[in-house]
Amino acid sequence: MKRGFTLPELLLVLAVAGILMSIAIPQLSYAWDRVQVEAAASHLVAAHQRARIMAIARGLTLTLTIDSAALTITPRSETVALWAAPGPSLFDVSLGGPPRHVTFSPEGFTLGLSNASLHLVRGSAARTVVFSRLGRVKVVR
Repeated sequence: MKRGFTLPELLLVLAVAGILMSIAIPQLSYAWDRVQVEAAASHLVAAHQRARIMAIARGLTLTLTIDSAALTITPRSETVALWAAPGPSLFDVSLGGPPRHVTFSPEGFTLGLSNASLHLVRGSAARTVVFSRLGRVKVVR
């Protein structure tokens, strides 16, 4: 007698595996979207903290420009960037609205705005990054 599996047994295993994968893949996709949005939010928080610390350390008024394609830190009256990094689009995350400019005084306070909210979205995952005038940052689900 030969050992092995019959064709109906193999087809049954493939059918069960297909059903399990159809259940698992959407959950994995949502988890991956959440991970990417969290990474983009952390990237924005780090850029905000970097700009604030650079303004304090250099004693300059610096502007952090937040665009979906790039994050840049420039002195207020100049166009040459002191620091630049890819924006949320690096993580395939969309950032709603026009580019935003956050200006930091040499004391580390933001100028010209009370609170700024940035909405990051990818698939069904979303986060809001809130910058306060005093330099605090909070990520809200």
